[in-house]
Amino acid sequence: MGPWEYDGFMETLLLIDANSIIHRSFHALPPLTGPQGEPSGALYGIASILLKLWKEERPDYAAALFDRPEPTFRDKIYAEYKAQRPPAASELVAQIIAAHELFEAFSIRTFEQAGYEADDLIATFAERLRKEPNLRVVILTGDRDTLQLVRDDTLVVRTFNKGVSDTTIYGEKEVVEKYGLRPDQLIDYKALVGDSSDNIKGVPGIGPKTAVGIIQKFRTIENLYEKLPEDPKLEARIGRFRKEAELSKELVTLERNVPMELPKLDGLKIALAPDPIAAYFMKKEFATLLKRLRNGNAEPAKKKWAAKEEIGPKSVQESMF
Repeated sequence: MGPWEYDGFMETLLLIDANSIIHRSFHALPPLTGPQGEPSGALYGIASILLKLWKEERPDYAAALFDRPEPTFRDKIYAEYKAQRPPAASELVAQIIAAHELFEAFSIRTFEQAGYEADDLIATFAERLRKEPNLRVVILTGDRDTLQLVRDDTLVVRTFNKGVSDTTIYGEKEVVEKYGLRPDQLIDYKALVGDSSDNIKGVPGIGPKTAVGIIQKFRTIENLYEKLPEDPKLEARIGRFRKEAELSKELVTLERNVPMELPKLDGLKIALAPDPIAAYFMKKEFATLLKRLRNGNAEPAKKKWAAKEEIGPKSVQESMF
């Protein structure tokens, strides 16, 4: 059984990298507009993703984590952090703001914290809540920065390959198979290769294959530079770039202790209330999604929840769950 599948014994907490999947939906789908002419393509994409998850693999708890527009602690230690990125399109910004209402319709609480990115909040939520008994944490994201958080099959990452429907789930086994490194070693790997999407330089001349070999041998950046005199050839190549490597590692390491008050796990519980979802779809004129909500086959969710809660009177609820 895969790390995302419900096994009858563990509950699931879904942590959503909101900005990431909004960006992915914005660029993957046509520029739709709502009844008032407002942009809605990205919202449609998010709604479609959530509807699929809710109907097929419904989590027990969920939270959506957002970036904030203010500078982060990374900007303070490295002024060029993400400096190459153009300003976000106004149509995208509008949908990032509007997505809060969408998550509310799906019974998902939203969180953000000035000075930190959504990934830092995800890391903080995961670090504190993964200790709950019988809980599996699934991170839903459009990029792979959170792979460093993966722990066996109890803390996994579900990320998109292309579009908004093709996804891969990474447990520890899958990370090792793809990268040849443990999840925690990806921090040191990225410290060497950098991250062009965030304008993190890494160590000049070190590509992915070389970086994997270095980390497999030395395990961490700190140990690498401590042992580097033992490898004169490598020392001649990267010895003078220690500060760059250490800065890159600091930038790519997710903050697991964001100073914010976190809710208890029960405060993230998902309500069995599809009627607000239907109301939202009608408001946005998402006719196709409304049809899927009412007529789609949701047998896996029915089986999972039948012993937990009373479904309620006949309504949209009955057809969804």
